[in-house]
Amino acid sequence: MAKQLFGTDGIRGKAGLYPLDPPTAYAVGRALAETLSNGDGGETIIGMDTRASSQELAELLAAGLKAGGLGTRFAGVLPTAGVSLLTETAGLRAGVMISASHNSFEDNGIKVFAPSGYKLADEIEDQVERGVFRLLEQGVEPERLPLKVDESLGRRYLDHVLAAGSPGAVIAPLRVAVDCSNGAASAVAADFFRALGVEAEIFADRPDGRNINLDCGSLHLDKLQQKVVASGADLGVAFDGDADRALFVDDDGAIVDGDVILLLAGRYLHGQGALPTGRVVTTVMANMGLEKALKESGLSMVRTKVGDKYVLEEMVASGARLGGEQSGHIIFKEWAHTGDGLLTAKMMLELLSAAGQPLSVLRKQLTVFPQKLVNVRVTSKPKIEDHPALAEAARRCEEALGDRGRLVLRYSGTEALARIMVEAETMDLVETQCEALREVFQREIGA
Repeated sequence: MAKQLFGTDGIRGKAGLYPLDPPTAYAVGRALAETLSNGDGGETIIGMDTRASSQELAELLAAGLKAGGLGTRFAGVLPTAGVSLLTETAGLRAGVMISASHNSFEDNGIKVFAPSGYKLADEIEDQVERGVFRLLEQGVEPERLPLKVDESLGRRYLDHVLAAGSPGAVIAPLRVAVDCSNGAASAVAADFFRALGVEAEIFADRPDGRNINLDCGSLHLDKLQQKVVASGADLGVAFDGDADRALFVDDDGAIVDGDVILLLAGRYLHGQGALPTGRVVTTVMANMGLEKALKESGLSMVRTKVGDKYVLEEMVASGARLGGEQSGHIIFKEWAHTGDGLLTAKMMLELLSAAGQPLSVLRKQLTVFPQKLVNVRVTSKPKIEDHPALAEAARRCEEALGDRGRLVLRYSGTEALARIMVEAETMDLVETQCEALREVFQREIGA
């Protein structure tokens, strides 16, 4: 049975509206507690990003958790990776992160972690959903539980990230421009980079509840590019709203995405014998050039569906220690169970220091095949293979690409969007096929 609440990254929606309205948020907390507590109590941890709606959602969830038999430890504003880590290391029943990641402040979301620190398994999500619908059908009176921040939780997470990485590695006194996206990284970035001994110019670190991801962060890199070039910084790093991803700008102002990060990190860790399986896990969106470059280094690459959840599942199944997405979700399995922007920044600073070369030189190790991603806003999400016009358009595109490229068609798990990605040897071929597909999707199911 298809899920009605949980998507690829938890429960998402407009704050205050179903499924993030007060009754449903309260019911999620209670159903989660009833599913995981086994009737013998325990605690959860709740962390959040800086959206205006996050505190209310935290208090609704905490009240629901209490009604279901679980207590709450409140971390306040904290990156998603911190919630995952603390859930596992503190022996908690669950972890909840309130965030809509890179979306604007009007949106929010509920990400749930199991006691292991991993995201909930599908079957547990199913149980929670059934519990939520049962409670809503019975009728619930939502309550809010006032919460006080436990400052020790954020410190424990920061200590963990600072201790991660290669033993004995020394980070050079680099100069870094840092874009916190007015999000969760704002709470820890200054202490983090100070402890690493780098000179950091930090901006977009003054959240007001409404400016998270607003013309800043990993989806809006132009200001970071300008700052790096103007200041002569060695590199720039931009986090997203919940700091589980990071993208970079090199010393020339060029963008460095997750494919480059995976290649550089893969080669660095492989050289240290820290990738015993010789495998890097990424998604169908990864550039063909990454697979070629990894192979030249004696490493293999495995593709999964889009979503760090699926990347992590494959990493666990295959024993891989490095995986991630083009978007900057990078998982260093030795130290984290989810994407961690701060950890990614530390590893990039570490490998740059070890290489003794600027990022503008290192990034050229990846020869990128031309690629384009087009989003089409849609009114429905029919299976592409079952829709005659869409299926025929996809067949024609794949026939035109042959072995010179590839096509990826998928729907967003959090928005009403169809995503069309075409990759090929030449940009002309990419543009032609992207436009042909866009026209068909717009005509058939476009909003």
